Order: sequence, then C-alpha cells, then structure tokens
Amino acid sequence: MTGKMIKASSTFSDSKRHFLILDALRGVAAIFVVLFHVLEVYSGGDHSKQMLNHGYLAVDFFFMLSGYVMAHAYDDRWDRMTIKDFFKRRLIRLHPMIIFGMTAGAICFYFGASAYFPKIADTSIWQLLAVLLIGYTLIPVPPSMDIRGWNEMHPLNGPAWSLFLEYIANILHALVLRKLPKIALSVLVLLAAIALVHMAVTSPGGDIIGGWSVEPEQLRIGFTRLLFPYMAGMLLRRVVKVNSGKRTFYISGLLLLAVLSFPRVGGHSNLWANGLYDSLSVILVFPVIVYIGAIGEVRGAVTEKICTFLGDISYPLYIIHFPFAYVFYAWVTTNNIPLLKGVAVGVIMLIAMLILSYIVLKKYDEPVRRYLAKRFMRS
Repeated sequence: MTGKMIKASSTFSDSKRHFLILDALRGVAAIFVVLFHVLEVYSGGDHSKQMLNHGYLAVDFFFMLSGYVMAHAYDDRWDRMTIKDFFKRRLIRLHPMIIFGMTAGAICFYFGASAYFPKIADTSIWQLLAVLLIGYTLIPVPPSMDIRGWNEMHPLNGPAWSLFLEYIANILHALVLRKLPKIALSVLVLLAAIALVHMAVTSPGGDIIGGWSVEPEQLRIGFTRLLFPYMAGMLLRRVVKVNSGKRTFYISGLLLLAVLSFPRVGGHSNLWANGLYDSLSVILVFPVIVYIGAIGEVRGAVTEKICTFLGDISYPLYIIHFPFAYVFYAWVTTNNIPLLKGVAVGVIMLIAMLILSYIVLKKYDEPVRRYLAKRFMRS
C-alpha cells in the first residue's frame, strides 16, 4: 500500500539493507486488491459471495509491512534526523502519488455516472473541484460533501482512506511509538490484538471490512485495523532476529495469496467465525509471512526482476487503480455485463493498470520525489 519505503529511504539517507521480498509481497497484495475490486461488483453487496473473499485483508497486511519497514528504516536514525525531517520524508515519499490518484479520480468521475453511484449526476463541476482540492491534502471530507453516494472520506479515490491512516500511524510513530521500550510496545500490541478480535467477532458483517468513512463506527474500524498490524510490525522488527540467506519469495507469496483468497468462513449463520478468521490471519499469519519475507534473499536474475517490478508498481497500482474501477463498476451495472466478460475486461484493466503504474512511477513519481528531496531535504 505505501510503496517501497526502504528503497525510497535509501534515496534520501544512508543505505540500509533492502528487503526486496517485502517490496514484492506488497506488489502481490496490490495486484490482489485490483482483482478483488474487479470481482466485488458481482457480489451484489453480499460479502459472502465475493469470489476472492478475503482480499480486503491486503490493507491490514500493508499496515504491518509499513510498521516493520518504518522501524527498520528510521528507528536508529533519530539522533541524526529531526521530527520535521521525518515528516518531510514521508510527505515526499507518499504525497505525489496521492495527488496523482486524486486527479485521476476527478478525470474519471463523470465517466462513472450510473445508478450504482447515485450522486454523480447531481454533482456540479464546482463541487467536484472543491472535493479535489481537499483530496489533495488528504483531509477527509464529511458526509455532507459526499459526491458519489458511497459515503467515502475520499470519494474521488476510495483507497486513499488507508493512506490517511498511514499518515496517522507515521505521526504516532514519530511522537510516541518509537520512544516506547519493547515491553510497553508489547503491551500495546496485546491490547490492540484483543480489540481487533473483539471487533471482528462482534461485527454485524462478520468481518473487519471498513474504515473509509468519517462516521464514528467506520473510524473505529479503521483505527482498530491500523493499530495492531502497524505496531506488531514495529515490534517484530525490534525483537525477532533476521538471518538472511534463504529463498523465501515464492513460499511467502503463496502463503499470502492463500490467506487473501480463502473462502468465506461460517456462512450467514456463524458470522463470528469469519471474523475470527480475519483477526487471527492478521494476528498470527501475517507476522509469519513478514518474517519469512524478511529473512529471504532473491537469487536468480528472473526472480530479481519479478520482485523488483512488483515492488516498483506496488504503491502506484494501489493508489491509482480505483478511479478506473469506479468506471468499470458503472459499466458492469448499467449494461448488466455477465461475469466472464466482466472478468476478461477486468484482467485487461489490471494489465493496463500495471503498465500505467510503471510509467507513472518512472515519469512522474520518482522525478518529482527527487526534485522535492533536493529542494526541501537537508544534504
């Protein structure tokens, strides 16, 4: 979700070990998110009918990767870096693509007009521009400014809600979490795990889906989803020794895909069972996947190219695909497109998004970040 943080950090600071497999796993998860969204329109709003059922857990995996990578990249550098420098680094790393994603959302907005998005047809260009300008700041918009009808905090680019929470996590990291001893951080991780399990098993939907609105319940879901994986990633980096040298990309990637694609558990009669699956996947399985990825080394030119590409496109793909998914949803629902045809077009869209993500990375994101780093960071 948040891109190649270790790789990016080496652009602006002294070199550190680069966890290429973790970058690649982020790319695997981002691709899965696109496929999840392609198929989501055919679920009819019933999560039990989603074919790639647990793809939404990719966001929780992103949060854990972020906590791990941020602890690795920065927690031994605070004697050489001010909090202001840290925040500038994070803005330079993340915000250019946020602006690009919001702009793409504005360009695609009216092409998504359909009964599926009940407010688009009544939205003026001035309302759209107002939401766009606010979106550039990543400040959530209230329900009164919802211009799509889905009550998203970022109606031009829904997945930006997780980047908003990422910024909150970065603020907490810099001001509080980095200063905590291991035992205190462990206690917080335990409490966050309990909160995550409770939320999941008592969820009216039987899952941990949510977090994209500024409504109180949605905010509770979002922060509960954020806090455990992010802090657990930090703790994992602090307490578990990483011995490198093993080839672990494929096993960690397959394990991640297995978790995200696992069928719905429990059905409508035992919603708590799927909530338990969600929470235990995040609490028990994701740390194992991150650890397996962290101990790995990439060997072989082909595997290295695959991992590098996946890491390169991970953040751009995640943050720019949904404006096009909105248009896809409108096309499917307005024209009653059958599943096989929709999936075929969705796969073509995925391929196009992979190409676009790479082009945007190389022609926009990296040059802009280099310029901003040169302009605003201390030498």
